[in-house]
Amino acid sequence: MLLAEGFIPLRLVSNMNIPMLNLIDQYQQINEEINTVIQQVLTSGAYINGPAVRQFEENMEKYLGVKHAIGVASGSDALLLSLHALGIGKGDRVIVPTFTFFATAGAVSRMSGVPVFADIDQKTYNMDLDQVENILEKDRNKEIKAIIPVHLFGLPVDMKRVMDLADKYGLFVIEDACQAINADICSSSPDPDHGNQKAGTIGDTGCFSFFPSKNLGCFGDGGMIVSNDDDLAADIGILRVHGSRPKYYHSVVGYNSRLDTIQAAVLNVKLKYLQEWTDKRRNVAAVYNKAFQAAELLDKVKCPEVLDGHVFHQYVIEVENRNSLIEYLNQKGIGSAIYYPVPLHLQECFKELGYQKGDLPIAENACQRVLALPIDPDLSEDAIAYLVDSIKQFIVSSK
Repeated sequence: MLLAEGFIPLRLVSNMNIPMLNLIDQYQQINEEINTVIQQVLTSGAYINGPAVRQFEENMEKYLGVKHAIGVASGSDALLLSLHALGIGKGDRVIVPTFTFFATAGAVSRMSGVPVFADIDQKTYNMDLDQVENILEKDRNKEIKAIIPVHLFGLPVDMKRVMDLADKYGLFVIEDACQAINADICSSSPDPDHGNQKAGTIGDTGCFSFFPSKNLGCFGDGGMIVSNDDDLAADIGILRVHGSRPKYYHSVVGYNSRLDTIQAAVLNVKLKYLQEWTDKRRNVAAVYNKAFQAAELLDKVKCPEVLDGHVFHQYVIEVENRNSLIEYLNQKGIGSAIYYPVPLHLQECFKELGYQKGDLPIAENACQRVLALPIDPDLSEDAIAYLVDSIKQFIVSSK
């Protein structure tokens, strides 16, 4: 076994097939349960806002320890509705990391707000809170209304410090936990007020995505907003159904953003397995790190630290000659992906904000070097050994 004996060279083994994502195997493991609940929805006729939706909301309230969980159509909508409910509008500035999925900043722009991009911490890839504090110090006109910390790749942001900054500068906090379901923030926030809580449960709202590739994924789009604020949760509940309550009476202009009943039924099944899958992901990450160390690659490959609370939505390394490595891995039957090739402050749609290349250098450098490797919970030690050995072969041959 790899953990006991160290790195296993597999140069004599023919190519293995290691996809970046293996959703079919996961489905096959629980297909009877999944098929049963889908059939129940189909025969019930309750396709919109059926009982499975409220059941899933209640399950998530209990699982995360929050007062309110509101199912919505996607993680992107979760961000959008949170901003709307908090009153973020035209000209309001919102601090977001530049190194994350587009939806975080896109939601701010869709509300006619202005994204204020922050660079990232080189070790964690989460937003640099020192830089965030500097940005807030310079905000003399109090134009910054909110901050969206992103728990990137499944590693929690230091939420104690975020909340301290929010209290000091009067900010709303929207946690983007779309990649961090089940992540525990207690290790980075030992304060009793914030310890022993899950990512997404501390800010004014927490946003989750159930896109199929997520650690808790459905069979299409799906999302959720959680909050401990009764009034805020009520407003979000109205916004997700065209601003209507009661039906056909509209107090505000809202959205059509409902979590489908079939997706909720699937998620009710998968939620039972989330902790098991999380533990397996953490173990896979630990095996990866031991394999890279045993292969004497740590001077060539930057590996993520296996920190407490991390749920490893992605296992991301940094390497030189990344694009050539991707081609080599493809030839070896190994999938990989780049998250993310272009930082948000350099995206064409944000060019009017005036950011230039070099403004946020840590994120810009990461975009040239990061590579996500397969992190399936059931990825075998032999597969990891083959993958790491393939990377070593590439590095040796590139000298």
